[in-house]
Amino acid sequence: MTQTGLELATLGAGCFWCVEAVFSDLKGVSRVESGYSGGHIKNPAYKEVCAGRTGHAEVIRIEFDPKQISFQQLLEVFFLTHDPTTLNRQGADVGTQYRSAIFYHSEDQKKIAESAIQALSETGEWQSPIVTVVEPLKNYFPAENYHQDYFKNNSDQPYCAAVIRPKLEKFKKRFAELLKEDS
Repeated sequence: MTQTGLELATLGAGCFWCVEAVFSDLKGVSRVESGYSGGHIKNPAYKEVCAGRTGHAEVIRIEFDPKQISFQQLLEVFFLTHDPTTLNRQGADVGTQYRSAIFYHSEDQKKIAESAIQALSETGEWQSPIVTVVEPLKNYFPAENYHQDYFKNNSDQPYCAAVIRPKLEKFKKRFAELLKEDS
């Protein structure tokens, strides 16, 4: 927990541009930062991460108010806005840097994440096994400035229009009750 009573969550669900756009619109989320986690070198560059040489995943770090949105609710959005059954892949993005991952900040987050995976596995909603990894947060580094608020700053860019916008529209329909008023 931060000094302001806010908590942090770090999630990997493919391209961080897509994931950041989704979580930025949730009530109780005060900040979303794109970054890299889980690798073996310090301060990796985007090109190194994309080449799969660092072991890092593209992630987002979410600063949230647990009085407005719980870690469990964040995980519900996480699991239903990407495919947690594809190993090291989300859509056309392939490589360990795009793995489905929950990098927990506390033992409580670890337990909640493991329980969420078990519960989802038991529902049969996914035809294939969930391959999301649950690991302690390590070697987190913010991504370069041009990655921050990418969709907001580049919404007319072809990737944003073709990939992020449809994903965001689907998310907003499914999670309307969790959206900020101005979303």
